[in-house]
Amino acid sequence: MDTIKNAINTLSSYIEREEFKGYDPYDSLNSPLFKILKGNVIPAVFTQIQKRNAFNIRPLIGVHKEYNPKGIGLLLSAYCKLYKQFNDNHYLEQSHKLFEIIKSLKSEGYSGAAWGYNFDWVSISNSLPAYAPSAVVTSFVIQGIYEYFTITGSESAKEIIISSADFIIKDLPINKFYNGKCIAYTKDYKNCCYNASLLGAEILAIVYKITNNTDNLNLIDELVNSVVSMQKENGVWFYDYNLQKKTEKKQIDFHQGFVLNSISNIIKLTEIDENKYKESIVKGLDFYYNNQFNQEGKSLWRIPKEYPVDIHNQSQGIITFATHKMYNEKYLLFARKIADWTIDNMQDKKGYFYYKINRLGKNKISFMRWSQAWMLLALSTFILEKRDNNN
Repeated sequence: MDTIKNAINTLSSYIEREEFKGYDPYDSLNSPLFKILKGNVIPAVFTQIQKRNAFNIRPLIGVHKEYNPKGIGLLLSAYCKLYKQFNDNHYLEQSHKLFEIIKSLKSEGYSGAAWGYNFDWVSISNSLPAYAPSAVVTSFVIQGIYEYFTITGSESAKEIIISSADFIIKDLPINKFYNGKCIAYTKDYKNCCYNASLLGAEILAIVYKITNNTDNLNLIDELVNSVVSMQKENGVWFYDYNLQKKTEKKQIDFHQGFVLNSISNIIKLTEIDENKYKESIVKGLDFYYNNQFNQEGKSLWRIPKEYPVDIHNQSQGIITFATHKMYNEKYLLFARKIADWTIDNMQDKKGYFYYKINRLGKNKISFMRWSQAWMLLALSTFILEKRDNNN
C-alpha cells in the first residue's frame, strides 16, 4: 500500500502546485487562432491532430491552463475520499477550495445547476460551445458535490444537488427508442448514449437519496432497464444507439466501466432490488475483466485495438474493479495490479501521469482532467475500498 500512498502524495502535490488548472486533450480550440474560423471541418481536424500530438504546442498557440468543470468535480470526489480515509484536515481544506471553484463554474441560464466543458467541442457534423452543459459533466460534478455533502453536511451542497435534477428533467430531452427511454447527452443530442443516460439517472438517484422524494424512481428504473436491455450476450455494451439509423456505435473501452459503476451506484442510492440487475453486472464485469485488460493490468485501447494504452482506461479499471469487489475477490486484487502497472509505467517523477503509451513511445503531456483527476480519483477509491474490505 506504500506504493499507492506515495503515488497519491506525489500526484496530489503536483495537482496543488498547478492550482487544479491544466490542459485538456480537446482544448485546442481555446486558441485565439481559431476564434475567427467558421464551419466545423478545420477545427475538428485540428482538434483530432492535437489530441494525438505528443508535442504540446498549446503554449505556442495561446491555449492556457484552465479549470475544467468535470476535472474539478472528479478532484472534489477524490479529495473527499482521501479525507474519509486519512482524516487529514489538509484534504478537507482542499475539498472546501474545490467546492467553491465548482460553484463558480456553473453554467447559467438553465432550469437547474449544470456544468459543461471549458472548451468548444467540434466534430465534422456537430458542435457544442464552451460551458454548454451535458448530462455527463453535470453528473461527475454532482457526484463530487455529493461526496462533499457526505463529509460536511453543507446545505449549499444539498441545494445544488437538488437543483441539478431540474436540469436533467426540464432541460434535457428524454428520448424514446424501441427498448425504452434514455436521457440525452445534451439538449441537442439526438442519439441514446448509454453511459450518459445512466449518469443522468445517477443524478436523480443522488437527489432521491438526500430528499426521499420518490417522484423520479420509476423513471430511474426505466432508464436502467433500457440500458441493461442493450447489453450483449457476452456482457458488453456498445457506446450508443442512433435513433435515426437504428444502429449502434460499436466502441468498447472505459465506457464499459462507466456503465457498470452507474448501475451499481444507482442500486446503492435507491430502493431498486440488486437481484434485478445482478446477472447483468456479473456478465459486464466478466467481459471487462477478460477483454479490456491483460493479466499484467495493462488495458487495450478500444477493443480489439491494443494501442495506445490510455490513462483513462487504466483509471476506470481501478475504479470499477475496486468498487465491485463484492462480486469476486479477484477484482480488488486486479484493481491493485492495474494501479501498480500504471504507477510503474505511466507516472512521472514529478508526480503527474502520462496521457498515453503508444506502440513506439509515450505521450507524456499532462492533462489535468483526463489524466490527473481520474488517477487521483482511482487511487483514492482503491484505498477506501481496500480499507472497507479489511474491516
